[in-house]
Amino acid sequence: MGRRSLKETRQKEIIKVFYKLAKKEGLENTSIAKIAKEMDINPSLIIHYFQTREDLTIGLIDYILDKYQLIYKVNEKKTRDSKAALLEIIDNIFSKKWNTLFDDGLFYSCYSLTFREPEIRGMYKKLLDTLRSTLSQYIRQCQIEGLVDAEDAEHIADSIFVLVDGAYFYLSLVTNKKEHQERLNKYKQQAISMLRISEISLVE
Repeated sequence: MGRRSLKETRQKEIIKVFYKLAKKEGLENTSIAKIAKEMDINPSLIIHYFQTREDLTIGLIDYILDKYQLIYKVNEKKTRDSKAALLEIIDNIFSKKWNTLFDDGLFYSCYSLTFREPEIRGMYKKLLDTLRSTLSQYIRQCQIEGLVDAEDAEHIADSIFVLVDGAYFYLSLVTNKKEHQERLNKYKQQAISMLRISEISLVE
């Protein structure tokens, strides 16, 4: 059990350095040799924990996708207030927090692998399905409490993530900070309007 814990810890250390370098130099330009040099270790040690470059890439993608779960981290004071919790999640989705959690360039480089690698495609789909399901659960709870007038929680959750996917792809092309924020606010308002919540107070 101790050996497994050490292995997982070492793997995570390697993946974090991989993430850092891939973010800076690009996924395709980050080799095992470069990671080893950055960590001041022998490349064979990385191969010991990840037998191939593909295994290492899958570990990186798993690390990136795991970050998505943080979007649903709600302030403890709001967990008992269903509407406040739902609005905080919507705010997290359409906020700078999303940008600090994920690097657009690296995300899309990894995402492009879904078209060629069935395992990676499955990882992305499983995660995105889980995100939609979780959001729909928050919406459904608000429905039960009479806080939202949306009829189909699953449909609304899916529509919000379709909006998110399109919004962030476009926003990755916008370099003007003011325009970026204005559009982000606009997309957030569109998502909120789907929920049909009245007298809302957005998280700043």
